[in-house]
Amino acid sequence: MNSSQYRRHFLLTAGMILLSFALLGFTFIGLSYNYSVQDQRANLNEKSRYIAALTGQVILLEPDQTDHFSAYLGAGARLTDSDVFLCDNDGEIFFCYEGGEIRSESVGSYIPNSVLTKLKSTGGYDDMTTLGLFAEQRFVSAAPITITRGPMTLTSGYAFVSASTENLTSMWRTFATIFFFTAVVVLMIAFISSSIASHQTTKPLTDLTSAVRRFGMGEYDVRVEGTDRKDELGDLSRAFNAMADSIALAEEKRTEFISNVSHELKTPMTTIAGFAEGILDGTIPKEREREYLQTISDETRRLSRLVRRLLDASRMAAQENVVISQMEFDIEETMAQVLISLEGKINAKGLDVDARFPDGPVMVWGDPDGVTQVCYNLLDNAIKFSHPNTVITVSIVTRGSKAFISVRDIGETIPEEELPLIFDRLHKSDRSRSLDKEGVGLGLYLVKQILSNLKETISVTSKDNVTEFIFTLTLAQ
Repeated sequence: MNSSQYRRHFLLTAGMILLSFALLGFTFIGLSYNYSVQDQRANLNEKSRYIAALTGQVILLEPDQTDHFSAYLGAGARLTDSDVFLCDNDGEIFFCYEGGEIRSESVGSYIPNSVLTKLKSTGGYDDMTTLGLFAEQRFVSAAPITITRGPMTLTSGYAFVSASTENLTSMWRTFATIFFFTAVVVLMIAFISSSIASHQTTKPLTDLTSAVRRFGMGEYDVRVEGTDRKDELGDLSRAFNAMADSIALAEEKRTEFISNVSHELKTPMTTIAGFAEGILDGTIPKEREREYLQTISDETRRLSRLVRRLLDASRMAAQENVVISQMEFDIEETMAQVLISLEGKINAKGLDVDARFPDGPVMVWGDPDGVTQVCYNLLDNAIKFSHPNTVITVSIVTRGSKAFISVRDIGETIPEEELPLIFDRLHKSDRSRSLDKEGVGLGLYLVKQILSNLKETISVTSKDNVTEFIFTLTLAQ
């Protein structure tokens, strides 16, 4: 996701928040408006009943005193803080209190028949109307004026109370103004925060994209910053740097591998070519041709071993994650057969073998051919690097569910810094380059690969001229 996509994402999020806020605001305004309308109507209903009751009492108490009647009703209307109209049963208005004082302009006017009919049928009225008296819609509530004379209750007219909608309109406008002002502020904050968040989010991604592009072009020393972040981008940065370190190390090993292969191939090929040309052009005397032909044969066999070992290494690498079929076999018998096959080399160097095997067979699980090669390579290495007339110790010990097989020789100590590299492909320490003229630096690598494919381990120690390799196999139980 690029910078513009993130910005669009944040703006979309801000828009959704603003829309939610708008819906919430409109809902709140609508509910507030309806509540205010209902409250206003309930208030007017209460006032109309109060005025109707007051009027009925005044009529009973002062039936013939018009001045007192107007004064009483005017005082009652002022208490309600509303406009009051009184009409008789025919709808003719006989009292009007409007604008805070008693007026005579509407006296003699008639209430519309539709309002009067509804009022008579339902016993009350509550609506927004002009009553034919006002220029704009107003809240109007009405109640019948009743007089009780003995057992009879008579309706002598109707009391109308009205109130302007201006207060509600003003309140709604105030709400709307506050809402739109808040919405603008929220939108600005959302835009600014989304821009900042977009920049903070996309910058590491942009840097990572640039680093990946440069890494793909061969700049293996490129690393990204932001590994101290505690979020997903920090995890991504740390993962990229770890991947870059791994690839850089693999590239370094590949370069070293190619260099070592080139070196191993160049030396025998140069020797073969030089001696062959010397024989062909007569530089080498006839009596020495057989000697140099033997050298050519030895170098050819060395090339053959190198190619075979390279093929074995390639096969092992291909089988690294492949489950190898295993079977039960006796590791004592396998080690004994390998010792017998190397008897000529052992005797030629004057070495003794100290075999420390348990009584009876030690049955283990594994690939017999692969384990045979492991034993052969370790023993062959021990023979090459042992001092003449010393002892090679081979031991098998069982502990728990594992068999521990050890091959120990007495020779030159492997430098401590070389130990972690000893199982690498074509790695040959200075010691082995000087002592092992026939080796190709793949024996221990193949040992490591075979045991890794069997999910087993191998370790090496070298101290005080004693070098020991120990590998494990799973006991067959």
